Amino acid sequence: MLTARAPQRTLGHRLLTAARFAAPRFAVLWLALFVLALPARAQQATVDILLVLAVDASGSVNQTRFELQKQGYAAAFRNPRVLSAIRAGSTQSIAVTMVQWTGPALQVQVVPWTLIKDEDSISAFAKAIEAAPRQLFGGGTSISGAIDFSMLLLPAAPFKGFKRVIDISGDGSNNRGRDVRTARDEAVGAGVVINGLPILSLEPFLDSYYFDHVIGGPGSFMVPAESYETFASAVLRKLILEIAQADGLRPRPEYPPRQAN
Repeated sequence: MLTARAPQRTLGHRLLTAARFAAPRFAVLWLALFVLALPARAQQATVDILLVLAVDASGSVNQTRFELQKQGYAAAFRNPRVLSAIRAGSTQSIAVTMVQWTGPALQVQVVPWTLIKDEDSISAFAKAIEAAPRQLFGGGTSISGAIDFSMLLLPAAPFKGFKRVIDISGDGSNNRGRDVRTARDEAVGAGVVINGLPILSLEPFLDSYYFDHVIGGPGSFMVPAESYETFASAVLRKLILEIAQADGLRPRPEYPPRQAN
């Protein structure tokens, strides 16, 4: 069972430090989201799902591809179907954060934990995604590192969640750091679900790899994107399924992994 290292600085200190070094426009959005989260932290509000969005920023992801990922996530959160799914939950709210990842020790939380429960909060989160600058460039592809970093963020969240989910998107298999299956199994053993969004542009059978090595936990699933151009529609489907699952509904058995010839 994975034991998360206790943070040595307060959440507020870490967020303020991150904002200090961010681009000015993004820093304003980061601090605004942090201020909105303060009352919820004091009360430890409960949400349907704590969701970490872990986005690939490795060397295979050029700037055009990175922007397609970012715009895909922003567009998905602006889609009214996502807010409708959130409002169908028992608490009618979720909490989400976004991470960029590459190598084993290269991960950055680029959008802080944000409570999403209405049009204003979901719009603010979409804007924060768009404004978040790329902070990592290359360093290998360590899915295991992304999982381990996400496991440190979950206990530091200013909310409690009925369900905790790590959502990994990427275009390559694990080639740095420890065995991804070990990281996955420790996370699952701690009660966390890992879902996946493999992008098949460079590795046509990456969905099979994600199915065997990455996703795990009760009801875990993946939604492959055939290319970066279809990433936005895949993100939208996956978010709606994840939110529906948080309220006890099972996703449809779509997008089975391919079988290599």
